Formats: sequence, structure tokens, C-alpha cells
Amino acid sequence: MDPVPPAHSLRRTPIQQRSADRLARILDACAELLDETGYENLSTRAVALRAGVPIGSVYRFFGNKRAMAIALAHRNLDRYVDGIAYRLADLPATDWRPVVDAVLNEYLAMKRSMPGFALVDFGVPAPPVDGPEADPNHQVAARLTELLSAHLGLTPDAALERAVLVAVEATDALIQLAFRTDPAGDPGIVDETRAMMHAYLARVLD
Repeated sequence: MDPVPPAHSLRRTPIQQRSADRLARILDACAELLDETGYENLSTRAVALRAGVPIGSVYRFFGNKRAMAIALAHRNLDRYVDGIAYRLADLPATDWRPVVDAVLNEYLAMKRSMPGFALVDFGVPAPPVDGPEADPNHQVAARLTELLSAHLGLTPDAALERAVLVAVEATDALIQLAFRTDPAGDPGIVDETRAMMHAYLARVLD
């Protein structure tokens, strides 16, 4: 079962399995409709219809479509971290480069196959409203710093998290460019992105 999004992104946290399943259907429907209609045309009513639930069930969890998209983004981040952890299970801790490659490869796999991910990956397509700490890339960097530190035996200090944040920001921009150029991600730009990540992170990981 997918992890439930954080309580602060929900009006009500599901307690029973039936409610958790209904929440998952709502988020799945939200993701599908993002691909079909875009974020601006997304509506809670359309999500309820696609999920096969009463509109009241959507409002039981979410006050508006932004809250729903934020919950989807949180679920995406949890899936991303789980996917990286699965990839890292087979990688030794003696070389950080394949570890960084796994981080990029998991993101590319989600970008190419996960419904709604093109518009809502780890944040909604609008400026954050809760301050810098709520910025999606800060959240991604914090989770990645934990993963890398645990796998490579590093100290998760401010310098490492800052370096990971810079790498996340740069990679985010370049991957957006790669997918604007090619719907599957321009291979040349992806290769350049990988080279950039290696060159930059060598400063703190070598």
C-alpha cells in the first residue's frame, strides 16, 4: 500500500483501510487527469468522477485542487525515495558515482512512465506559499542527503545538503530542458546532466 501523504496536506487522515484505498484512488485519478487536462483545468469534480467516489469524499480529504496536487506530490516523493532505496540495495558503498546515477535514473524512469508526473513531480506548478522550507527542491535535497549519507557512510551536515540542493536545482532545470527537446528526454542532454552531476558532486563526495 502507498504511504499516506503527510497529515498537514490532508483535511482528514484516513484511519481505516477503506478510507486509505479511497484516498489512493483519488490521487490516481488526479494524476491521470493532469496528463489529460493540465493543472489549470483540473477540477475536484472531475477527479471524483474519475475515481468513482462522491464529491464529498474528495472534500473530506482536500479543500481544493491545490491541496490535492500537493498530496500527490508528497506521494511522488515517497515513491521516488523508495525507488532509489531499491536501486541502492544492489550497489556497494565504495563508489558514489553509481549511487548518484541511481538517483538520476529513478527520476528519469518516473518522468517517462508515472501519470501526472510531468506537471506535478514533487510540487505543484505554482510558487510555494509556506516559505522556502516548503519549496519542493529543498524537500527533495533533504531526503536525498539522508539517503546518500546512510548508504555512503557520510555525515549529513549543512555543507552536504547545500551541495545536494545545488545539484538538485541544476539537474531539475536540465531535465526540464531534455524533456522539452524530446518527449522521452533528449539522450545527449541527459548525458550532459549526468556529467555535470558527477563533476559538481566530486567536490564533496571524493
